[in-house]
Amino acid sequence: MHTFDIADLDATEAFGRRLGALLFPGAVVALVGQLGAGKTHLTRAIAEGLGVTNPAAVNSPTFVLIQEYPARLPIYHFDAYRLSGAREFAELGADEYFRGDGVCLVEWADKVAPTLPAEHLRIEIEIVDANRRRFHVTATGTRYEALIEALSTR
Repeated sequence: MHTFDIADLDATEAFGRRLGALLFPGAVVALVGQLGAGKTHLTRAIAEGLGVTNPAAVNSPTFVLIQEYPARLPIYHFDAYRLSGAREFAELGADEYFRGDGVCLVEWADKVAPTLPAEHLRIEIEIVDANRRRFHVTATGTRYEALIEALSTR
């Protein structure tokens, strides 16, 4: 696990854009953190790094459960907050998205952890104070480990 100390919203955006630029077809990013931790803000920044044309359109899909955005790679943004668990998430066809050529960003991923692919990137967002966050990033799989190394050296 790698830990990144994030000073403020600008630093969150910079981190997310760097991450988005490094993501590859079929990437799955699991986002975990309490309400207000910044999962959606980080998702928007990742989408910017992937070249989404309208970053302002990237918002929490809590009520529709999934949003799709065109970018360098298609972005599939899931929000598992309102789901009863992994089974309901699987019934949405998440596995098909995971096996596709887009990038899957899963908010509240801890609620659906059993359905995530064996190899993925997990970002746990810890609130330090009103502005600062600490990202605990865990890579499962060699492609994700290389991605963290690239993020750490930029």
